[in-house]
Amino acid sequence: MSHRDELIDKYAAELAEKCGVTADRDLLTRVVVGLGPAVYNRDASVVAGDDPREIEYIKKHFLIDKLGLTDGPDLDAAIDKAIDRYGRENRHKYRAVIYYLLTRHFGRDAAYP
Repeated sequence: MSHRDELIDKYAAELAEKCGVTADRDLLTRVVVGLGPAVYNRDASVVAGDDPREIEYIKKHFLIDKLGLTDGPDLDAAIDKAIDRYGRENRHKYRAVIYYLLTRHFGRDAAYP
């Protein structure tokens, strides 16, 4: 099993255990591939949910640039909801899990062909 497959298994388990979501493995795999080398970097692979700069980064670079959404308060609300669902007290919020939740929230699976 490749390292990437191990990470996908870990993220699927996180979605199930911490978010109550059964992952679409195909979409989760595409999200992980889309993150590229960031999933292998300890700092880049996690999200600091209480850091305003991190929230702005997710909004601009993921929701607007990647998913093609228009800026507005609904983007901030969706990020907040994803972080709440994952657990604010959870210190290790994996970027792939947050991005998967947001992709599903906005119904933008097609952003990952």
